[in-house]
This record gives sequence, C-alpha cells and structure tokens, in this order.
Amino acid sequence: MRNTLLRMLAALMCVLAACADVPPVQDFDLQKMAGKWYVVGFATNAPWFVNHKAGMKMGTAVIVPTAGGDLDLSYANLNADGTCWRMTHLAKKTDTPGRFTFHSQVWNNDNDMRIVDVLYNEYALVHTIKTKDGVSEVLNKLYSRTTEASAALQQKFIQFSLETGILADNIAILPQNAECPEV
Repeated sequence: MRNTLLRMLAALMCVLAACADVPPVQDFDLQKMAGKWYVVGFATNAPWFVNHKAGMKMGTAVIVPTAGGDLDLSYANLNADGTCWRMTHLAKKTDTPGRFTFHSQVWNNDNDMRIVDVLYNEYALVHTIKTKDGVSEVLNKLYSRTTEASAALQQKFIQFSLETGILADNIAILPQNAECPEV
C-alpha cells in the first residue's frame, strides 16, 4: 500500500511538472486544423482509463474553426452494438495560438487543450489538462488524417506521453473501427 501511494505521488508530481511546461506548437494555423481527424492514440493516467482501455477503439474528431478563432470540436465513436457515442465542445481561443479552453458538460471538468505538434495534412499531438474538483489529469491524443499511423508516429506519441508523466501501461494505440454515420 505504501509503495503504491508513493508511486502515485511520484507520478502526480511528474504530471504536475510536465503540465506546466508543454507549450503549443509555434506558428499554429487554425484554418489548417480544420476537417476530419482520426483519434488513433489515447493516453492518460486518469483512473477510469484502466477499466476502459481494452474496449476502446478509434473514433473521429471533426474540427471546425469559428469566425472568432475558436474551435468547434465534434467527437464520434461507433459502439460495439452499432450505436454512436458523440460529444461536442466549443474550445475558446486563448492569448496563446494553439491553446484553447473549454468546460465539458459531459464530464463536468475544465480543459486546457494545446496542439503541441502538427503536420496539418498528416497528424496532430494534442495535450489536454483536465481539472475537476481541484484535481488535474493529463490526456494526450494522437490525431491522424488517415486510419493508420506509422510506427515512427506511434513512437513519437508514446515518447511524448511518457515525457508528460503518463505511465507506459496507460498509453494506447487504438484499433481501427467503423465510423459513425454523418449527422
């Protein structure tokens, strides 16, 4: 029990140190982020992830820039029973290009989202700090314009996730999945 508590405390300290030092990509271009992305990688130390990781599959994210510089985010995942899980957020721009904030009504948490690495026609690494009731957790996502991410890109995502305090067992490259129908 004591060792577990010490490991959790060490991981939390690592996460807190990493959170403060993850800047968005230089020269972020909001318009080039627009369009459909596949969520091919997912990493977090959030406790719920351990119980859900095995059943997670690739989903989609659609990003639509607003006239005011914010992002409309729409996520969709096809469930095993054929139904679709959907979630949307309006991520508000900050004074730092590539950094956005939003409150999730679904999870009742505040989110500080940063696009930390991107090749607009290939991939994006997204780092989000989620805070609820004073507790912060890191969530990293790997977006790809295609359903397949190269081994080099997967390794880049894994390395980035480790550097931001996520345990190796809590990093997943998601298996492909059929898409939800357009709405």
